[in-house]
Amino acid sequence: MSYATKNLKNVVGSIAGLMVVAAIGIWQFYAYAVFKDANGLTNADGGGMHLLLAIVMAVFACFIGFMVFSIFLRHDADDDLHITFAPVPNDLSSRVDRQ
Repeated sequence: MSYATKNLKNVVGSIAGLMVVAAIGIWQFYAYAVFKDANGLTNADGGGMHLLLAIVMAVFACFIGFMVFSIFLRHDADDDLHITFAPVPNDLSSRVDRQ
């Protein structure tokens, strides 16, 4: 059983957080694109802070997405098959030491 199915609440919460951060980034980019100056005209030079926030939110959303896929969707350690070797007999280990 994978980690994601064991902790479904955490996965759903992380994905919801990812969507919220992405929505904030989209909203900030929209605010930058339709920024108006004091006269009510669209001004591409203004609203630099909105663009900066949109870029920061996009980077943060990518980071959250990477964390969701790398941590929550990993293979569980309990599912791995561990192969163990029998201990080396004493007479063989002493022969190796002499050579």
